[in-house]
Parts: sequence; structure tokens; C-alpha cells
Amino acid sequence: MKESEIERYFIWAVMRRGGVAYKFVSPTQRGVSDRVACMPNGETWFVELKTKEGRLAPLQKIFAAEMQRLNQNYICLWTTEGVDEWASRYDLTKMKQPTSSLNATEP
Repeated sequence: MKESEIERYFIWAVMRRGGVAYKFVSPTQRGVSDRVACMPNGETWFVELKTKEGRLAPLQKIFAAEMQRLNQNYICLWTTEGVDEWASRYDLTKMKQPTSSLNATEP
């Protein structure tokens, strides 16, 4: 399976649970995660997506260590099964409602 397919599956899994998976591109810093997932319960995750054969580049390892040092949510997911395992923590029946007064999904 290609990395792009795992990434597409991740986006679908996040959206299915009411979240948004933003593409993360930083022109001034290489090695940042592929996606930033914002979940309805208020959690934000920096997510790197790889295939089973993939490897983290040295700058990606530095970014992962920096996120850990800063006590941020970071994960590298290697398969669609890994995506499912990560996403299973988000039970839609237990999600809290957004606290923002600006809710773009309201009719």
C-alpha cells in the first residue's frame, strides 16, 4: 500500500469521527509531520504517515523528539490498521461539543 493511500485513509478516519486532518507544510522547517488532526474532544495530534517499509528521516526523528519534549500529541502510523487502532479511541457517542461560538456547521 502506498503512503498516499494510508494518508487518504487517515483523513477519512478523522473526518468520520468529526475531526479535521490538515495538511502540515512548513516552508522554513523540514521534517514536520504530514498532518495535524484536530479532534472534536479538543485534542490536537501531529501525525506522520508511513508505509511498513518506510523510515523516518533524521529531521522527522528530531521533530518527533521535539514534540515529545513539548508534551504534544505525536504519532507515526504505518498501516491502515494502525490508523484504525489510533482512531478507535474516539467514540462518537462520547465526543464533547465544540466550545467555539463560531460554528460553521450550523444551518
